[in-house]
Amino acid sequence: MALEVGIVGLPNVGKSTLFSALTKVQAEAANYPFCTIDPNVGIVPVRDSRMQRLTDLVTPDKIVPATLQVVDIAGLVKGASQGEGLGNQFLSHIRQVHALAHVVRCFSDENIVHVDGNLDPISDVEIIQTELILSDLEQVERKVERLQRQLKANRALAADLPVFERMLTNLGEGKLALSLDLNADEKKKLGELNLLTLKPYLYIANVSEEGLQIPDVYEKQLRELAEEEGVEVIPICAQVEAELSEMEEQEYQFFLQELGIDSSGLDRLTHSGYQLLDQITFFTAGKQELRAWEIQQGSTAPQAAGKIHTDFEKGFIRAEVFHYDDIDQLGSESSVKEAGRWRLEGRDYVVQDGDVMHFRFNV
Repeated sequence: MALEVGIVGLPNVGKSTLFSALTKVQAEAANYPFCTIDPNVGIVPVRDSRMQRLTDLVTPDKIVPATLQVVDIAGLVKGASQGEGLGNQFLSHIRQVHALAHVVRCFSDENIVHVDGNLDPISDVEIIQTELILSDLEQVERKVERLQRQLKANRALAADLPVFERMLTNLGEGKLALSLDLNADEKKKLGELNLLTLKPYLYIANVSEEGLQIPDVYEKQLRELAEEEGVEVIPICAQVEAELSEMEEQEYQFFLQELGIDSSGLDRLTHSGYQLLDQITFFTAGKQELRAWEIQQGSTAPQAAGKIHTDFEKGFIRAEVFHYDDIDQLGSESSVKEAGRWRLEGRDYVVQDGDVMHFRFNV
């Protein structure tokens, strides 16, 4: 399953331009609100330098990289949760994603209208967060009402009610669901609602090309807010990303150097998304296929095997494992074996980012 990120923000902040650049799917972009009607969904391969190195060493017939799924919905406005603009219906499209990327406009341009007339990143953030909170509040209110009705027939549900009532109070005070201290059992119970403000999130500061080198006052304002919230800010120029998306690899790398940046917005978004969700990558590498797999950090070898096929997990015997660094340094699997870096691991082995694995199983 691909890492899924939902893009949210006000109209005209560059969401659709950024989406098109990141995914090379041509989302409609125009200088007026609500040009995105239906959600745009794009799946893009994750750029990982380790895959290219493994390809050179293993020479597989087929290469399958990890992927990032990006969902772009219509821009939200004040009152969206109550039906303003295109309404709350579009928030349902991002309830299933793993994390949210909140795009905030951090550049001034008199030719691009602002939905509220004045450019104010902090106000923009507050509008979006309020609408997400109100949408979640509606979800929790309905859940509490259902539980209260069902209690008459099933008193056992009384144990479930307190966590939803606590969340109702928290959201009613204008706080994100993430701010409520929850134990694992409470998180599991709330998980069924797919609350938008319970998802990890980051900010994408859509800056000018000049802003990639020298942050302007708008980005600094956003960073101050993000620091208070303990959230990351990724500065991205949507127009630059659009140009990068059309380039071949050599030209792409040269352009990055000219801009004075180390990586593209997609690379930074992917890396940050993995960190947000505690995701790591392991590889299966053979002559037939080289593939990258995303798993939760802390996963065991049988759980990693289950990502490939449930039968692999059920019938797991052991895993043959070496690390990417080993083959990168030594140049071949045979050299890795000769150096004693190829090892057998059992059911309790915790998979590390960059492991190359072969599974032995019996069904």
